[in-house]
Amino acid sequence: MTREQALEILKEYTQSESLMKHAFAVEAAMRAYAQKYDEDVELWGVVGLLHDFDYEKFPDNHPEKGSEILEEKGVSEEIRTAIMGHADHTGVARESLMAKVLYAVDELSGFITAVTLVRPTRALSEVKFKSVKKKLKDKKFAAKVNREEIARGAEELGVDFTEHVEFVVQALSSVAAELGLNP
Repeated sequence: MTREQALEILKEYTQSESLMKHAFAVEAAMRAYAQKYDEDVELWGVVGLLHDFDYEKFPDNHPEKGSEILEEKGVSEEIRTAIMGHADHTGVARESLMAKVLYAVDELSGFITAVTLVRPTRALSEVKFKSVKKKLKDKKFAAKVNREEIARGAEELGVDFTEHVEFVVQALSSVAAELGLNP
C-alpha cells in the first residue's frame, strides 16, 4: 500500500482536523523509528497514518471495524495486525517490532502535541523531556491520555524512556509546521 492510498482511506473516514494531525504525527514517529531500525519506512508510515482512521465513525468498534474495512480493501494482514495491537482491548499481541513501535508512539505523540499546545509559543522546538515528564505527573493535564500505555510502550519496545520521548519529539519536529506546532 502506498502513502497516497492510505491518505485516501484516512480522508474518506476522518473529518476532524485534530485526528488528521494525530495521524500525521504518528506517521512521522513511525517513519523515524523505521529508519532507526532499518525497516520499511513507507510501510511503517502507512501504519501510522491508518491506525485511527476508523475512530471518528466507529468509536465503539475501533480498531476492529477498521481492520474489517482494511481487509475488504485488500490491505495486508501485517498492517492490520499492527493496528489491532495498538488497542489493548483487542487482545491482539504486539509481536512485530512495527506493532510495538506503533503502541509506543501513539499515546506519546498525542501527549507531546498537548504539551506543545499549552506552551506560550506553541513551538515543538521548545519541548524538552523535563516538560513532558512534569506534565505526565499532572493527572489533570490531558486527562484522557493513558499514561500507563505510554510507559508500557517504551518498556515493551525496550528503550530508555527519556531517549524515547526525546526521539519522538525529534520525529514530530519533521512535521511540526503541518501539525501547527511551529508558528
